[in-house]
Amino acid sequence: MVLLCFVLCLASTAKCAEVERADADVIPTREELRLQLRPLTDEELKKQADAWQVRVQKKIAEVSQLQLEKKTGSTNKEIVGLQEEQDELLNRFRVVLDEWERKGGDAKKYRAYASAVSGLEFDFYNLQATFMVLKNWVMSPQGGLRWVGRLFMFGSILFASWMLSRVLSRISGEALSRVEGASSLLRTFLVNFVRQAILILGFVVSLSALGINTSPILALIGGAAFVIGLALQGTLSNFAQGLLILAYRPFDVGDVIDAGGVSGIVDSMNMLSTTIRTFDNKKMIVPNGKIGGDTITNATASSTRRIDMTFGIGYDDDVTKAQKILEQIITEHPLVMKDPAPLIKMNELGDSAINFIARPWAKTGDYWTVFWEVTAAVKEEFDSAGISFPYPQQDVHLYQVKE
Repeated sequence: MVLLCFVLCLASTAKCAEVERADADVIPTREELRLQLRPLTDEELKKQADAWQVRVQKKIAEVSQLQLEKKTGSTNKEIVGLQEEQDELLNRFRVVLDEWERKGGDAKKYRAYASAVSGLEFDFYNLQATFMVLKNWVMSPQGGLRWVGRLFMFGSILFASWMLSRVLSRISGEALSRVEGASSLLRTFLVNFVRQAILILGFVVSLSALGINTSPILALIGGAAFVIGLALQGTLSNFAQGLLILAYRPFDVGDVIDAGGVSGIVDSMNMLSTTIRTFDNKKMIVPNGKIGGDTITNATASSTRRIDMTFGIGYDDDVTKAQKILEQIITEHPLVMKDPAPLIKMNELGDSAINFIARPWAKTGDYWTVFWEVTAAVKEEFDSAGISFPYPQQDVHLYQVKE
């Protein structure tokens, strides 16, 4: 009876040991492992890291033992299979380290170990064995096939991000174009911002599909952005002024402005500078900080403009006739507005001429047409009526002094 109990105990112990070994050989999926690790504390995660490092170490020892036997054929396949298991264990090991670092742990030594034992090892003195290792790795689900899948996902995510950026940027542009009062500059900025933001986000997600941990990359980008921000204060000032210009809309694409010491037509704008095309077709790129810190004159902000003109006649000419000629030319011009009514008055008795002012109103697009045509008509009519345009002159009086 005692002997029977002893045998049953040995069998139960062997069965338990077998179950434990089976449980130890089970490799959970990455998602399962993350869910298991989520509630653990820093100290518990350190123990998990130690346990997974032991599992990786044992698997590496198995691979090394087979490699020491210097066998070929089926043994090479076995080596590749063990190396695949090693790779899987290393991936799970890194998941544990990621969670540990996220909760404040220091995993530098563990990561150094994982990096040192990663990858396939080849015996280049045995070409047949090397070829077999490469072939089995490429065809294995955890080797080459997995990386093909990852690269396919990487490219698919990038392509989907590119397509999504085009669609959403177009939708945002069309939606903003229907908003009353929205400027073309704001629409262009929003379209470009949406497109670039989606592309950047898609690139980060595609890196995750390759199995790259993006948390350190994002942290590095944040730190670099802080340092770059301190170094590029002038650029940030231009950026801030660009946002203010978009918000307050002092001008839009196609407006004629005088800003930052440059006069011309607004061609385009980004967050750092505004491109102005001068009237002689020169392309001027003006920093937004200079525009925002200076006076902005927008000649096309209003639909109508007053045209200020001055005409001078000689002191010997007929003032009444000159007044009637000016009134007739301006009131009969088809592009001059009736309301507001034009103002034509004798304004100044100058040093060399009697000056008349003419203040007709016209649509903004007709400003220069009215200016040039009225000037030409006044010259022609004054010449026909014998009214002169005096040159600047001085009277010199000589007095003789008798000694």
